[in-house]
Amino acid sequence: RAYSLVDSSQVSTFLISILLIVYGSFRSLNMDFENQDKEKDNSSTTGSFNGNSTNNSIQTIDSTQALFLPIGASVSLLVMFFFFDSVQVVFTICTAVLATIAFAFLLLPMCQYLTRPCSPQNKISFGCCGRFTAAELLSFSLSVMLVLIWVLTGHWLLMDALAMGLCVAMIAFVRLPSLKVSCLLLSGLLIYDVFWVFFSAYIFNSNVMVKVATQPADNPLDVLSRKLHLGPNVGRDVPRLSLPGKLVFPSSTGSHFSMLGIGDIVMPGLLLCFVLRYDNYKKQANSDSCGAPGPGNISGRMQKVSYFHCTLIGYFVGLLTATVASRIHRAAQPALLYLVPFTLLPLLTMAYLKGDLRRMWSEPFHSKSSSSRFLEV
Repeated sequence: RAYSLVDSSQVSTFLISILLIVYGSFRSLNMDFENQDKEKDNSSTTGSFNGNSTNNSIQTIDSTQALFLPIGASVSLLVMFFFFDSVQVVFTICTAVLATIAFAFLLLPMCQYLTRPCSPQNKISFGCCGRFTAAELLSFSLSVMLVLIWVLTGHWLLMDALAMGLCVAMIAFVRLPSLKVSCLLLSGLLIYDVFWVFFSAYIFNSNVMVKVATQPADNPLDVLSRKLHLGPNVGRDVPRLSLPGKLVFPSSTGSHFSMLGIGDIVMPGLLLCFVLRYDNYKKQANSDSCGAPGPGNISGRMQKVSYFHCTLIGYFVGLLTATVASRIHRAAQPALLYLVPFTLLPLLTMAYLKGDLRRMWSEPFHSKSSSSRFLEV
């Protein structure tokens, strides 16, 4: 959640969260382009542009999932609150595995760039494990190395790197199909965030959200050494681990850390990814119609403003507002309380003024368009 952010930690939080959202959104858009190219190669028939990719690794959230996701998140939060000591090792291992895969995905473009001059893009077979390129193997090896160093040291910078990988992977592989689903999901998560930050203490005598987010877990190496009775000096000097479910940055004085949950990046990031795909879809549709102008009551300058830029500015203002609120109240704030209105309301207003609200509200990507790949940002 958004805590007291000061000096360099505040700037770091703003910049990193915005960069993660922008990078994850463009990775998602590039995956759409790659999938379209594969479909064209595998079939001679060309269908309509569909923002919901047919790639099996991509998960599209429907209305039912959007409604029940806050409930599932609440159940998971309660399990972690009441049974943390029992499930912490399993949860730590699962988180480490997911973070390894996500960080490998984050490193993949860099590894592809490094291996392109010196190795072919042919895939290497590993039997039942599958076939992988040299870039994929390199990115996975680097990711495993980073996770092992994080387990041994527990350093906050390595934890941040893993959290960044989780943010980018979730934004790239999870899709919102329409504005209706976006509103349902973000509104439900806003209620979820407000309840567990502001009102959970009245029921459970403790701030459930803050306790779960800040509670460190036992290091699996320490647990393993105790289970196997390896001796008092084997695995006992490793630190407890703060799990990569958040970004933390030290203040300029080093006296405390500022904190932002990855849910406060990923959930608005899914909305940003949706509007970026819609901007690209609308640009393709306009090019097909030879640049037909928008509604007559909207100025040309308004038509040139993209939904992506509008929503991204709203995210920045919402995060800034959450920071100011945490400074004033000197307590944890539900960041989605500020991020959701500052992203959704400008988007809905602009969509209404441009005449796109009805189309964006329900399955906006089912229309024939060109395969143009150029995007102005």
